[in-house]
Amino acid sequence: MTLASAALVLTVAAGACSRPATQSTADTGGGPLRIAVGIDASYAPFFVADQEGMFADAGLDVQLVQFGRGGEAVDALATGQVQVAGSSDTTTIAQLRQNPSLRAMYSYEVSGDYIKVVLRNGVDAAAGIKKMGIVPGLSQISTDKYLEANGIAPGAVEMVSATPTDMPALLSRGDIDGYVLWEPWPATALSQGSGHVVAVTGDYDWFYHHWAITTAPWLDQNEDTARTIAKVLAEASERVESDPQAAAVATKKAVNVAEDQTITAVGEINFGVENLTDKDVESAQSIVDFYKKIGVLSEQPDLTSAMLLDWYQEDKQ
Repeated sequence: MTLASAALVLTVAAGACSRPATQSTADTGGGPLRIAVGIDASYAPFFVADQEGMFADAGLDVQLVQFGRGGEAVDALATGQVQVAGSSDTTTIAQLRQNPSLRAMYSYEVSGDYIKVVLRNGVDAAAGIKKMGIVPGLSQISTDKYLEANGIAPGAVEMVSATPTDMPALLSRGDIDGYVLWEPWPATALSQGSGHVVAVTGDYDWFYHHWAITTAPWLDQNEDTARTIAKVLAEASERVESDPQAAAVATKKAVNVAEDQTITAVGEINFGVENLTDKDVESAQSIVDFYKKIGVLSEQPDLTSAMLLDWYQEDKQ
């Protein structure tokens, strides 16, 4: 989940959504409704909804589009390549100044266990860290909060920016002493025998959220479709929570994540469509403050416009 983009985009064939569209075809100029997702188990509700035909049953012709980093998905949304995206709160907020039309409709997951602190073998505590690998955005702020919680002064650790897929190799070579990332990258370090998990973000009171986001122009024209997507994701989230094995099968088919990793992830993530509230605005403001501190943001973004409080109401479905 990064702040900039330009990488390869892999498109998931919408095989489970083969019914003729009743809503989204007209909404997207005759093509499928494109939803940006990532390549890990945190997107399991999207994969389940796609492969089990939930989008199609709701009258939506959906195509999931995979991105390796969250910032790429947000950029694709801003340029009209996709109409809806799943994105972390940190990644979305970093993009608000250059993309003020972004709108966060609701949260669909939260966790303090899924993102883990991995340190190189031989480094057992924060005090021994000289270099940390970071992916700008969620990984970066999670790393900053870990170091702060352990009394490490800003600037005392060198930050090495890389992609998530690069991190295990950098760790194995000793180019970095650790990283703070979501699965499957902690599990990769463990399987390669190059690192060990020393903490999860909840240990230092840091919880990430994933938001369903879109743009104001698209939402103004397609609110009924957006609410239908929310209803489908709510149903798919319940399916993921009640049947982790089904989520594991769908995720493996979509992004080739090992089934046992997804089952573990489901136990670490709270999936469910929830309205954004004033508490979420407070959390978002803390992210803004971090970005101001490191120079990513120079001005206050308009969180009041970007975050649609109480937008998702079950009785409107």
